[in-house]
Amino acid sequence: MNKTVASAAEAVSRVKDGATIMLGGFGVCGVPENLVAALLDGGAKDLTLVSNNAGLDEFGIGTLIRAGRVKKMIMSYGGECKAFEDGALAGAIQVEWNPQGTLAERIRAAGAGVAGFYTPTGYGTPVAEGKETRQFDGRWFVFERALKADAALVKAWRADAAGNLEFRKTARNFNQVMATAADFVVAEAEQLVEIGGLHPDHIHTPGIYVDAVLKGAKYAKPIEKLTVRKAAAHA
Repeated sequence: MNKTVASAAEAVSRVKDGATIMLGGFGVCGVPENLVAALLDGGAKDLTLVSNNAGLDEFGIGTLIRAGRVKKMIMSYGGECKAFEDGALAGAIQVEWNPQGTLAERIRAAGAGVAGFYTPTGYGTPVAEGKETRQFDGRWFVFERALKADAALVKAWRADAAGNLEFRKTARNFNQVMATAADFVVAEAEQLVEIGGLHPDHIHTPGIYVDAVLKGAKYAKPIEKLTVRKAAAHA
């Protein structure tokens, strides 16, 4: 089955107001740049976004926050984006904090069809408030519910027309697991090949999880924090 779509705008046209959307990426690595830009242009509002972090003010999720499209973030890290910081402190954006591993496992559990899991992470902290706790072998655990979304927008390095995805190095991050945990999954790729063009051993996400795939038009790939060594003084 050929799952390619002509544009990012077409790919996100099913995203409606009030949707819960998973967005791949870690910092600025592996962010579905073209799909986020199309989502911004599409005008959907009152969105709940699931992501490791909030991007930068001028890149990724930060652009949606600056435009006032986001009502809630489900995330693990809130640094680097002033728009998110201002919105969260002012109460304009609801925030559901998750330890990073817990966030990843909640998503993975949804993809596996598991209702939830017990973890010791967060016990005795505000993260555990209102949640079931239970003791195993003398240690306390918190019950975390699986996390599913209406749509997932992910970024791959290479993809074929059937939606099979190959991720490159660190850019696999949350993209792979998010592709299993949403009702509608769209993947953008830097390279798009014909069906059969990927080596079976290199496929990280089978096409059965993906509903639409497109070739990204361009990629900025910014550096989140550019740190360079000062030039040595000449003798």
